[in-house]
Amino acid sequence: MEFVEHVKSSVDIARVVGEYVRLRKAGPTRWVGLCPFHTEKTPSFGVNTAHQFYKCFGCGAGGDLIKFVMEIESLTFWEALKLLAERNGIPLPKRSEYADEDSKLRGAIYEMHEQAQKAYQAALESSAGAEARAYLERRGVKPELAEEFGLGLSERSGQFLVRRFQGFSEEALEASGLVKKRESGGYYDSFRGRLMFPIQNESGKIVAFAGRALAAEDEPKYLNSAATPIYQKSSVLYNLHRAKSAIRAADQSILVEGYMDVIGLAGAGVRQAVASCGTALTSNQVRVLRRHSGNVAVNFDPDAAGAAATERSIQILLEEALHIRIVELEEGLDPDEFVKKYGVGEYQTRLEKAARYFLWLAERARKKFDVKTAEGRAAVFQSLLPAIQRIPDKIERVGLVNDVAGYLGLDTGLVLEQFRKAAADRKTSPIKAPRPQLPKMERILLRCLLESEEARLEVLSRLKEPAVAEKLQARKIFEAIGALEDRFSYGALEARLEEADRDLLASMVFADEVSETKISVEQAVACLSQLDAELRTSERTALKSRIREAEQAGNLAEAFGFTEQLRKLEKG
Repeated sequence: MEFVEHVKSSVDIARVVGEYVRLRKAGPTRWVGLCPFHTEKTPSFGVNTAHQFYKCFGCGAGGDLIKFVMEIESLTFWEALKLLAERNGIPLPKRSEYADEDSKLRGAIYEMHEQAQKAYQAALESSAGAEARAYLERRGVKPELAEEFGLGLSERSGQFLVRRFQGFSEEALEASGLVKKRESGGYYDSFRGRLMFPIQNESGKIVAFAGRALAAEDEPKYLNSAATPIYQKSSVLYNLHRAKSAIRAADQSILVEGYMDVIGLAGAGVRQAVASCGTALTSNQVRVLRRHSGNVAVNFDPDAAGAAATERSIQILLEEALHIRIVELEEGLDPDEFVKKYGVGEYQTRLEKAARYFLWLAERARKKFDVKTAEGRAAVFQSLLPAIQRIPDKIERVGLVNDVAGYLGLDTGLVLEQFRKAAADRKTSPIKAPRPQLPKMERILLRCLLESEEARLEVLSRLKEPAVAEKLQARKIFEAIGALEDRFSYGALEARLEEADRDLLASMVFADEVSETKISVEQAVACLSQLDAELRTSERTALKSRIREAEQAGNLAEAFGFTEQLRKLEKG
């Protein structure tokens, strides 16, 4: 546990979360952003660096930095802890009690992928790689670019990796996806005679490969890794680990179809391109992309298949609230071919002038209907309406309707009327941390105890007195703080609470009203004294009411008992 606490106390949670989520500062210790765990259009996700904790008030996700990395990267506890330690230069213990059997298996598979990439890369640089190097040269991929992207070659023997994996268990061999088992016994390589593209997760770890055929008779043209314990292709975007800084800087990603498109653009200096990994674009991939920018330029191949893929992708991108532009290139050129023929400047011009998605859809629809007739133009508009309605902002939607009406030559008033009938208003507002439903003195006292060890030492013993504790609305939170004694941490406190009290605690920590000024032990003592006085006042009022009720009912003995209690309370 000491190592876990050391990592938690040594690494800034806002920096860790900020690698995956665009955060903006909301105070000296608080940050906010769009939640990476569910789709939202306004921020409900907060990070508190004082307590090293995150919380989403939209979906309820919350925890410390280790849990965040576990959830965002789909890692086990040990893998997340190891990743954080390695990333921040913290030496790992020689023997660890945290690595369970699942973590050990995944660790072996990661190691096998690292070894495979080194072997593939060495093969590409050897005499056996002449054909593959010639292909890369024809495609304009310089050796330094091939090295940057870790390109390699799988040999045709079928035993290229099998020989290198002698030290791994059968379970690891079969789970890796890199080799396959023969029915007659023994193993053979999954990739043979292909140009190899390593696929990395968002942290940069190799989790899969794509292999391009070099011989015309080899099918399929591209062969992709199957799902493994470390790889689900529906959640990974090729090159995101390299591209995410450029995406944030440009506030726009470029979505392309192929691995060579990504590499070709990167070689030309366009660094914000990513691609899906041999699969149609998925909602999971879009959510990952949206964490880094809400703007995307789609630049798929300019053929019928690429146009169909673009149209499908628009629907998924809109559902995740991205702002979409469509890049179209002339002469049937894909992005890689275009930058090589016309240069990066011309490509940047196409990128800057990329049309809004609805104009691209409108052009597609115009080819299906006779726009020379009013009926045809109305049909085009009706075909665009579902996509327009997916836009979350009402003003933007209405403005877009006007643009489309003008573009199609339709009467704006009639189009707006149609739109109002068909579209339901979508009103979205930020989900902020709810205001803590606690008396002011309890809120201040709780903050003192959360932030000051001195305050905890000074007042916790008094909070354990039944006369005080039983009257507090946040009694269970105060009790949990007291039970932790000198082992206090926000994470340990949160773990002791039930859901309702965890939410109450989080609302206190992330509330906008929380002062960012330093607190003191004197404040804690003053709050406790004030609470005690308020409780006494409340008890006196209650006893006086009971005395009156007993006297009016003629219960003199009962009235006398309440009077005695009142006397002792006022005396004490």
